[in-house]
Amino acid sequence: MTDIAFGVLGLGMGKAHCKAVQAARGARLAAICDCDPDRLAPCTDEFGVKAYASYDEMLADPEIQGICVATPSGMHVEHALQAVAAGKHVLVEKPVDVKAERIATLAKSAREAGVTATAVFQSRTDPLHKRMRTLVESGRLGNIIGVHAALPWFRKSSYYEGPHGSWKGTWEMDGGGSLMNQGIHTVDLLQWLVGPVASVFGKFGVYDHDIETEDKTVALLTFANGALGTLHTTTCAFGGVLNRSILIHGQKGTIHCADGLRAWKLMDDEDGSEEREMLAFYAPPDQRPEGETVATDPMAVGSTGHRAHIEDLVDAIHMGRDPAITIESAQHAVEIANAIYESGRTGREVTIDRA
Repeated sequence: MTDIAFGVLGLGMGKAHCKAVQAARGARLAAICDCDPDRLAPCTDEFGVKAYASYDEMLADPEIQGICVATPSGMHVEHALQAVAAGKHVLVEKPVDVKAERIATLAKSAREAGVTATAVFQSRTDPLHKRMRTLVESGRLGNIIGVHAALPWFRKSSYYEGPHGSWKGTWEMDGGGSLMNQGIHTVDLLQWLVGPVASVFGKFGVYDHDIETEDKTVALLTFANGALGTLHTTTCAFGGVLNRSILIHGQKGTIHCADGLRAWKLMDDEDGSEEREMLAFYAPPDQRPEGETVATDPMAVGSTGHRAHIEDLVDAIHMGRDPAITIESAQHAVEIANAIYESGRTGREVTIDRA
């Protein structure tokens, strides 16, 4: 099978897409596109492929079969729909959009056009998270009682400034702040691990940045299976010394991860052998890795998860199957986030209608 040729739109986070395409089996980076010459020129030198200042011109290139959309969040569906109309397969950076109804439109349009479309939620590709999901689905935790997540990150004020930061922290283009931008991976991970969220009660505010959205959110979640959950996201945790933590506990077990696996306690693991095995594979390192992490630096994200998405998309195209993450499956995270914002504005519990 011949490699699928990709073009990458947007060279901020899109640089991670470029590296992922280059590393992915069955994929080939053919072109890049950005309207900013100060971004386009150095990336042209770095990646050595065709460079376009016009998205329409890149879409008209017959060599390109797939498009990676890595523009501001509020433009994702607009740009993805243009790719679909041009007959290109699509990978869309998270979140697919800031409005659930636009995501639904993209899902429908891609299926009608007969192209394959997928979304970036690389937390789903993490081996530990896959093991956690398998455990939940097995029923060995019993009825799930609590689902709790925290994302105590930090972003400098400069993150929201300048020509490439001014869209961040805006309702129109970013759809929110610490919840919709940084926290959306965690929101998606919770619903992927445990199931859909039925209702939310949330509060949010701006505390340490000059932005119109929020830099701290706290929410109570009621899952469709009856479990109660809590979610905290912020970009105000000075120093960025902590990363995401997730705790899930049920009648028959508890699992907890934070920079790796912290607990894997199961009633049916009487001698603790499974826990010891899991900790041997997934326990946190003794010391934090040197240098910046995504807790403090958004560009410290690696390309491993993106590569997995690219390889899955390539295989889905060749095999004529759905990708592991369909556009439809990426919609609920945005529904949850927007419901939390609605609750924060109204002071009321908000039910999420998934009809």
